[in-house]
Amino acid sequence: MANKRELHKQEPFYKQAKKEGYRARSAYKLLDIQKRFNIFKRAFYILDLGSAPGSWLQVAKKFAEENLEKYKDQFYYRDHYKIIGIDIKKVSPIENISTIKADLTTLEIQDQIDSYFRAKLDLILSDASIKKIGNKFTDHIRQLNLCYNILGIVKNNLKYKGNVVIKAFQGSDFEKFAKEMKSIFRFLKSYKPKASKKKSNEIYLIGLQKK
Repeated sequence: MANKRELHKQEPFYKQAKKEGYRARSAYKLLDIQKRFNIFKRAFYILDLGSAPGSWLQVAKKFAEENLEKYKDQFYYRDHYKIIGIDIKKVSPIENISTIKADLTTLEIQDQIDSYFRAKLDLILSDASIKKIGNKFTDHIRQLNLCYNILGIVKNNLKYKGNVVIKAFQGSDFEKFAKEMKSIFRFLKSYKPKASKKKSNEIYLIGLQKK
């Protein structure tokens, strides 16, 4: 019988990621979210939380580079982009992208974000996840605690009308967290991308146009 690792390598999204040069199948979750909600529109300053191994950074870079060409008009645009990834694991270098090996729940993170961007952000992404212990309720609560930490970063750093994507786990307290997010954004959507495993209880909350 094939072990978990072998089964993982047989998945269509894993094979596609290898073929197209993405570091992980999770790239397709973000591409799916972008296709549906256009979160990268005019996004030049982007923060990616829980960024290892770097597939979301690769996607963010692709759209940021496209935006430099696409939005040369009298509205909001920049002549450069800034993207930073933060994770407790080391992320292998990606050209023109900065990464910080750090715990995103620590107070020092704010100083590092400030010193790098020196401006409010257009988009904050978070595929950050707790290390699951296998108890669905406990994992759900621990993941939501992480989500509240991330929401604090969003409140401090996201610009007016900026967008956010946060990974949560479905469960008893999910609606409470969604309600908290909804108070901050004009639109809040929940979405499970096609690349998410069917049995997984992960769900992405997409906040559009920060108030």
